[in-house]
Amino acid sequence: MGVAQSDTADKIDEAVLLSVLSDVKHGDFSVRMPLEWTGVAGKIADTLNDVIAANQTLGSEMTRVSRVVGKEGKLSQRAAFRGSNPAWADSIESVNSLIEDLVRPTSEMQRVIGAVADGDLSKKITADVHGEVLELKNTINGMVDQLNRFVSEVTRVAREVGTEGKLGQAAAVTIEVGGVWKDLTDNVNLMAGNLTGQVRNIAEVTTAVANGDLSKKISADVKGEFLELKNTVNAMVDQLNRFASEVTRVAREVGVEGKLGGQAQSAEVAGVWKDLTDNVNQLAANLTNQVRAIADVATAVTEGDLTQQVGVQASGEVAVLKDKLNEMIRNLRETTRQNTEQDWLKTNLARFTRMLQGQRDLPTVTSMILSELASLVSAQHGVFYTLASIEDGSEQVLRYQSGYGYKERKHLANEFRLGEGLVGQCAKEKERILLTNVPGDYVRINSGLGESPPLNIIVLPILFEGSVRAVVELASFSTFSPTHQAFLDQVTESIGLVLNTIEANMLTENLLKQSQSQANQLQSRGEQLRSSNEDLGRQASRLAEQNIEVERKNQEVELAKRLVEEKAEQLAISSKYKSEFFSNMSHELRTPLNSLLILARELADNVDANLTEAQVQYASVIHSSGTDLLRLLNDILDLAKVESGTVALQISELPLEELQGALRLDFGHMADQKGLEYSVELAPDLPVSIATDPGRLRQVLKNLVANAFKFTDHGEVRVRVSRAQDGWSATNDTLRDAPFVTAFSVCDTGVGITDELQRRIFEAFAQADGTTARQYGGTGLGLSISRELVRLLGGEITLSSTPEQGSTFTVYLPSVPAGDIPAATLLSAAVESPAEAKPPRAAGTALAGMKVLVIDDDVRNIFALATLLERGKLEVLSAESGEEGLALLEQTPDIDIVLVDVMMPVMDGYATMRAIRELPLHGDVPILALTAKVEAGERQRCIDAGASAYVSKPVDTDELLLTLGEWLPAPVPVEAIDGNS
Repeated sequence: MGVAQSDTADKIDEAVLLSVLSDVKHGDFSVRMPLEWTGVAGKIADTLNDVIAANQTLGSEMTRVSRVVGKEGKLSQRAAFRGSNPAWADSIESVNSLIEDLVRPTSEMQRVIGAVADGDLSKKITADVHGEVLELKNTINGMVDQLNRFVSEVTRVAREVGTEGKLGQAAAVTIEVGGVWKDLTDNVNLMAGNLTGQVRNIAEVTTAVANGDLSKKISADVKGEFLELKNTVNAMVDQLNRFASEVTRVAREVGVEGKLGGQAQSAEVAGVWKDLTDNVNQLAANLTNQVRAIADVATAVTEGDLTQQVGVQASGEVAVLKDKLNEMIRNLRETTRQNTEQDWLKTNLARFTRMLQGQRDLPTVTSMILSELASLVSAQHGVFYTLASIEDGSEQVLRYQSGYGYKERKHLANEFRLGEGLVGQCAKEKERILLTNVPGDYVRINSGLGESPPLNIIVLPILFEGSVRAVVELASFSTFSPTHQAFLDQVTESIGLVLNTIEANMLTENLLKQSQSQANQLQSRGEQLRSSNEDLGRQASRLAEQNIEVERKNQEVELAKRLVEEKAEQLAISSKYKSEFFSNMSHELRTPLNSLLILARELADNVDANLTEAQVQYASVIHSSGTDLLRLLNDILDLAKVESGTVALQISELPLEELQGALRLDFGHMADQKGLEYSVELAPDLPVSIATDPGRLRQVLKNLVANAFKFTDHGEVRVRVSRAQDGWSATNDTLRDAPFVTAFSVCDTGVGITDELQRRIFEAFAQADGTTARQYGGTGLGLSISRELVRLLGGEITLSSTPEQGSTFTVYLPSVPAGDIPAATLLSAAVESPAEAKPPRAAGTALAGMKVLVIDDDVRNIFALATLLERGKLEVLSAESGEEGLALLEQTPDIDIVLVDVMMPVMDGYATMRAIRELPLHGDVPILALTAKVEAGERQRCIDAGASAYVSKPVDTDELLLTLGEWLPAPVPVEAIDGNS
């Protein structure tokens, strides 16, 4: 049985084998051969099972690879076989190679299609393929090219239409597209055409709106959001139309027709249009409020109510209008107040004048004056003092005449001398005195109810034609207003006239009494007169004879008159010759003085330090004496020019503070040397500057102040500048008619001047002490020149002096504030340099190494100037005539500056300077004119002749070097010069 089974197991069961192979053939790799077979059959079964298992594994791997690669798209997956049979591995490798060949063009296509999907049309398939894959490659690349051209064209149209605003553009229809791409192109062109029509229609409407035409509307046939836009724009135009109409109506009613209070009504607007409507309404309301407020104030002003002010809130130009209107009202109120005060002032002055007319009794008049003044200026206390003479007639005093609310007191006098107390001081100064904050124990005003001290006291001088007639003193519980003070200042003139009239009437009455007494005496002498008539008859015959003699005398007087006229003509000719003589004398005296002063200055400076101290002192004395001689020469020439009428005034603006500073600077050191107090005061009511001749006014004031210091050994010298109301002679029409008069007072506490000397000190060469043993020096020309200069300025000099107490010289000048006169009347004192002159350099430029030509006919001047200039290390050339100087200039082209004397024989300095300007190489060389002529206009004549600058003789060393430094060209660097040169 065991053998039988073994045999059975070793045998192959064909049915089983056929069944397994049949299942494998039909693809069922899950079947297996029986495992219990042994022997050859077992080996066949095992081998067949391995083949089936390998096929099953290969099939599963192929299925997996097909699924993950073909369906799931995992192109990186490959087939893998874990067996060791090379044949099966080659099959797997072949499958993987096939997959690789299929995947590579697919990946390339994926890359290109992905780039196309991302909008990158620059990618193409570059894989090396064949067959249908090649056709696919070409198709995809062709599609990319067509898409590229299509996108470029559509992008162009979109950019031009949508971005650049080039309406009417269309995509080219010539590109090789079809199907959906062609439809898309047509749709893009249709869209561009629709947008063009719609946008142009909208642009037309919006342009019309921008141009103010609200009659246009969008009429294009649109749908969707464009329809909403169309409706919105058309609705906006309608709203704008209604808004503009309403705003125009409000603007016309408020701004043109003047219907204030109008408001724009537009209920169908919102947003900015509503804000704009509200702003227009606010504008109309603001204008309404502002105009009505201004109208109310204007109406009040028209009706005389000047207390109103525009209080409405405003800004900008309306605020400016409001401020200007309020300022105008304030000005009107102030003007009205001033006019009211002036009316009060003039009315009461006229009433006061009428009241005093015809009054003859002095006590009655003074009492009436105090009563009226007290009521007008609210005074409760007053005293009237009149000027009277003491019985011996040696001195005048102010004597009590009448009072108002006045009570006599033992410790108060009824008479005051001039300068005694405030009453006497007021009469002496002829100026009003105002006391404020009066002490409580000074004086008391009493009534039946009580008593109290006054707040203000005013003391007034009563003047007539500049002389004191009386003094009035008033006290008040309140302050005296400026109007009251002005009234009191003016009413005193009327009071002075009345007092003078009463005094004249009293004198007339006395004279009338005397005349009546004399008439009685004359009546008693009538008989004597009748008896003398016979004598008169005889005398009449003698008078007839005398008439014949008078006729003969008249003929002699006529002859003498003709002789006087001839003498006047001779005097005019003599005056002309006199002027020429003084001009020539000036040159002849100044020329030697020029060299004397220059050389004396050089010796006094002792630059080389080779002189002894005594020799330097000698040189200083020589220079000082020469300077004094020059000053005397200038005084004589000034007097000659004044007498000959050749003084030229140069009217310009003179700042008074500048004059104050100059006087302090000029005489401050002198006051310190003599131990005197010195002050220069300006009254507060003066203008900033006046129009006059500053140089002449300073000359006059310096002469007066110098005299004050000369004749004052102790005390003070005081200069005061103020407005003056009187003090000059009544015959001076210029001062009387001037807008105001400026008084320049020079007061000192010196030796004083007697009445006898006061009458002659203003005469030329007259001195208080003219003897050889006199204490004070001088020529006696200063006051004479000052008087004539002041007369030329339209003014007058007065003198008030008391021996051993001091003197006061007062210069009265007609004045006009500099800003109130035409600019054409202001003559500049400076002379402009010619236009061709070089601009001057700063003073102090080094002069060493420069070449200077001196042209002068006087060898002494040449020597002096050469010495001075060579001291400064300049190279000096000289010529003694104009012709010689011109020749030297032509031979020496490197001359830096020329010094020309004006008065030379044959070819004078003017002709020489004109000739130099015509030289081609020296037409612009600086020329410095040196002249001893001091006539008016001499500087301008030199400038007109071609001079660059002007220096008068005697030459001031510092001025000459400074002028040379200003006009010399920039020097080549040389050795530094001595600082003293």
